[in-house]
Amino acid sequence: MSVLPPSDPGCTGCAARDERISEQRELIGELQDAVGVQADQIAALREQVARLERLISRNSGNSSMPPSADDQPGKKPPAPKERQQKGRRPGKQPGAPGAHLAWNDDPDDTMPVFPQGACACGKDLSGARDLGTRYSHQVIDLPEARAGTIQYDRHEVECTCGRRHLADAPAEAGAAVPGTVSYGLGFQAWCVFLMVMHHVPVERCADIIESMSGTRPSDGWVHALLARAARAVSAANKTIRALILLARVVCGDETPIRVGPGPKSKKKYLHVACTSLLTCYFLGDRTLGSFAGFVYSDLHGAVIVHDRYQNYDHFDGVAHQLCTQHLLRDLEDAAETYPGAVWPVQATRELRALIHQANLARGQGLAAVPGDAIAEHLRLFRHAVNAGLSGISRVPGATRKQPPGRLLLECLKHREDDVLRFLTDTAIPPTSNQAERDLRPAKTRRVAPARCRAGAPSAPCMHLVGAHGASKPRGRCHRCRSSVAVRAPVARRQQYACTRQR
Repeated sequence: MSVLPPSDPGCTGCAARDERISEQRELIGELQDAVGVQADQIAALREQVARLERLISRNSGNSSMPPSADDQPGKKPPAPKERQQKGRRPGKQPGAPGAHLAWNDDPDDTMPVFPQGACACGKDLSGARDLGTRYSHQVIDLPEARAGTIQYDRHEVECTCGRRHLADAPAEAGAAVPGTVSYGLGFQAWCVFLMVMHHVPVERCADIIESMSGTRPSDGWVHALLARAARAVSAANKTIRALILLARVVCGDETPIRVGPGPKSKKKYLHVACTSLLTCYFLGDRTLGSFAGFVYSDLHGAVIVHDRYQNYDHFDGVAHQLCTQHLLRDLEDAAETYPGAVWPVQATRELRALIHQANLARGQGLAAVPGDAIAEHLRLFRHAVNAGLSGISRVPGATRKQPPGRLLLECLKHREDDVLRFLTDTAIPPTSNQAERDLRPAKTRRVAPARCRAGAPSAPCMHLVGAHGASKPRGRCHRCRSSVAVRAPVARRQQYACTRQR
């Protein structure tokens, strides 16, 4: 850079030059300040764009979002997963239990069928000699359902001593006033069954009952059955809660639901605690007080399978199994966030292999997974976690937002016992999927709400669902082969406990 000659005090050109240089220096300073402001704005916009891109990329494959939100505008759908070729044809597998219409040796009714018409010789077959049954067919059908009216006449009698006695009202009439008409127990049971177990709205439920029986109840009467039925099963739900408190493994989850009329922001949280046999529901908030008011503060020595929500860690005397399905989704998100990194893919592969070994051990009736079957998978899993921690530095500060994947890696590192507890006891499921299944009816009911103008009594509905689940058909334990009461969704998956192991 050349050095300017000194200014001559009497030179007008030098004075103009110095003034021009001063103006340019001020302009350069202003431009530098503007560039600094723009650099800060660009950094903020980049951070905002990255945050929005991450928000848009969240779907059911890499987060806990429901699959119903994958088709929202601007959302990136989850990548299709490649189906692994397992060398088997689709359909029923050898050894799997089948379903068929079995022949009934004791039919409810028998109807003889004789040939009709005339023989080739011209005689009518109605006078032909019966040679007995040659073939038989059985048809399973439903009888026509029509509402019938039964009148109960309550007689009054007089004893020889002069005292008069009036017959008691039948149980079918309930507390109905004499001289009035009421619906029977079968009528009421069908309404509650349609609303609670099949999520049919009140008005549509009344229409279905009318189509079935020819009699349509009022919408208000149908809606009032929910609270009445919930009171009838209150004792059963108390028993279910007591049995869950005694269980060794409990799956927990919670979900927001809309309660009653009003704006969509009027929401509560539906909590669920379940075992392989029973389910308990609770309507509250997502606060620590609601968690304590449910069942978690009364659990002692149990293992809670949950989704890493912080409130589960505030209770003493319990162990934890972090849901591996949620961990796998977070690892999938990390793989998309760091496409060139190896650790998310390796951690996912090894965690799936550990779950597979646990399933094999459970199928063989083992109490724990053999150490030699998981030693190599554990080594590779830990190496992947350490590699991720070395590549993603922690931002200093307790309240600072950490980079994506950092908190996940710290959880996998420092809470390894809670992540892999299912390896030490095959009665512990690696996921909380059963709790999510039990919460799914509440989401369905939000789409088809069973409510009238007064709003949906969500708690009574879920109490009825819990009591109904305890009365499902029975299955067999995978270990001792004893009969255990299992619900229909449970019968289609591995059993983790039975009454003998509690």
